[in-house]
Amino acid sequence: MRIAILGGTGKEGSGLALRWANAGHEIIIGSRDVEKATRVAEELNLALGDGPARITGAGNLEAAQAGEVVVLTVPYPAHAATLQSVQTALTGKVLIDVTVPVNPADITRVAVPAGGSATLEAQRLLGAEVKVVAAFQNISFTHLKKLDTAIDCDVLVCGDDSNAKQTALQLVQDAGMRGFDAGPADNAIVVEGLTSVLLAINKRHKVKGAGIRITGI
Repeated sequence: MRIAILGGTGKEGSGLALRWANAGHEIIIGSRDVEKATRVAEELNLALGDGPARITGAGNLEAAQAGEVVVLTVPYPAHAATLQSVQTALTGKVLIDVTVPVNPADITRVAVPAGGSATLEAQRLLGAEVKVVAAFQNISFTHLKKLDTAIDCDVLVCGDDSNAKQTALQLVQDAGMRGFDAGPADNAIVVEGLTSVLLAINKRHKVKGAGIRITGI
């Protein structure tokens, strides 16, 4: 699969890029800064070792146009502007939104945006022609680049289109994790909010990568 990761130069986006490239997918890292995207792509290809380069860099719009699936990993303040800049390239595609609204005064306190969640805001902005799915909000970047280590965390996937959720669940598996269909897009408010809960746990226990596990299944 050809996966475009907008904001892919950041810690979460580059970690997912590495995992998916290692699984055999073609990755296009998107950024407002093409030179930075190209540099990060080169660094990740080196980290993968010998073999064909599976990761390239591009501007956000070019990446979104080329991607069969588009993943958004930008900070929340850039969320709406980034979506608006690539909206024409997203029609008919699945958008996996990893964005988490955070409280700038205290990241350990849940922040609920005006639209309910970043996922719901993305769906309203983009319209029904784009299938928006929430996923990967609760996976710390500290785990993603350790390709030789299993990730002991689960991924919750929310969305209103069952086929789009299946695409996201397959990518969860390809990244080396367990995924669970956590219901409709309305439930993304809980999934996004869990990130602040995990950050509070990290702070209290002086760790960096607290995650969640689903039991009883």
